[in-house]
Amino acid sequence: VQLQASGGGLVQAGGSLRLSCVFSGSTFRDEALGWYRQASGKERELVAAISSGGRTKYADSVKGRFTISRDNGANTVYLQMNSLNSEDTAVYYCSTGQYFVWSGTYKPTHWGRGTQVTVSS
Repeated sequence: VQLQASGGGLVQAGGSLRLSCVFSGSTFRDEALGWYRQASGKERELVAAISSGGRTKYADSVKGRFTISRDNGANTVYLQMNSLNSEDTAVYYCSTGQYFVWSGTYKPTHWGRGTQVTVSS
């Protein structure tokens, strides 16, 4: 499994970015996917996840601002990020994993390289 994230960059507070992550090495439509982020000096945290069937979950800090989506035809998962603020500054990682529908939890198994998102105030 290989994951290649892109789309990070420098954006002003209040702005938007869309991250993309291209997947290869397995059957994409069967995979659950997630975006994590790690800010300097902090632990990596789950931002959003999407199941193979399209169920989604979000961290409370990004609900209403971020949207995770998937394009099975393009083997790509996206993270649309709106109304960005300085607390969103971090390295963002995409992952594949397991999405447990009954509990609404996501467990990552493979990681891609991160992409830096910096929000200037």
